[in-house]
Amino acid sequence: MRVLVTGGAGYIGSHAALRLLGDGHEVVVLDDFSRGNRGAVEVLARAGGESFRCVEADLANTRAVADALRSSRIEAVLHFAALAYVGESVHEPRRYYEVNTAGALSLLRAMREAGVDRIVFSSTCATYGEPPADAIPIREETPQRPVNPYGRSKLFFESILRDECAVPDAARPLAAIALRYFNVAGCDAHGRLGEDHRPETHLIPIALEVALGKRDALTIFGDDYATPDGTCIRDYVHVDDLVAAHVAALGALRHGEFRAWNIGIGRGYSVREVVESCRRVTGHAIPTRAGARRAGDPPVLFADASAIRRDLGWTPGCTELDGIVRSAWNWMRANPAGYA
Repeated sequence: MRVLVTGGAGYIGSHAALRLLGDGHEVVVLDDFSRGNRGAVEVLARAGGESFRCVEADLANTRAVADALRSSRIEAVLHFAALAYVGESVHEPRRYYEVNTAGALSLLRAMREAGVDRIVFSSTCATYGEPPADAIPIREETPQRPVNPYGRSKLFFESILRDECAVPDAARPLAAIALRYFNVAGCDAHGRLGEDHRPETHLIPIALEVALGKRDALTIFGDDYATPDGTCIRDYVHVDDLVAAHVAALGALRHGEFRAWNIGIGRGYSVREVVESCRRVTGHAIPTRAGARRAGDPPVLFADASAIRRDLGWTPGCTELDGIVRSAWNWMRANPAGYA
């Protein structure tokens, strides 16, 4: 299959592109490199050879995206390109709607122009907002009530995809799947790709940066939540398992249908449990300091992923936190400056 991976120079997108190449697909990565890593693309180019191509373009440039789709005769799209910092979305909401919603609409227009009608969308658990305690673990039927512009920008595009799939009497209706995932962590099992955000906001890589001596301490934002140890609890899925879900979704696309699944391991780990895991794996003390709660941080979020297990046979291969952390640590030790 010939697949376009938007945001393919980013953390999750590059891992998806590498998996597709390994499975024998032809891959075109489209990225504007505002937050993607050229180093990741170099890894993909070495792995893919003639089966790989990179196009530098902004999603808002509908013509450039349509040209990339047509020239490579793309059959399906994995759409990862997005801004994804919750706090930033609160301070720059318009930018998030421009990139995550309007940019995705531009992609959809380009797909229509190029005759491409299959898409798997990288959505988020942020579309659920702050569900009540009795709604945990979160199922797909949980009401979607996002509490920040990031979550709303993703939910808007889910709604657009749902409506596009339902267009009556369409000659070739759209086929779309949204995967709503929780916290993604870990790195390529073979150590080729890693997590290198600028700035870094994710808990596990920040803790590992402390172990590397790149930070003095890790700030725990809130230690007085109604949880066993007072810190927030989240679901962590290994990036390779997440990619496997996207590959499974590619094979499940049906014209005229929009479907959505949660991706997670089905249990949560607290911030303190994550820090302890990082200490075990690295052998470093990883000092912490107390910080104020962050607005919009629910105490507990983790997925009920039984639906995708039932429907697509997907199961996470790495469910132990130490294993997820170890894969991230191996890459960070080998690449202390990231892709730079």
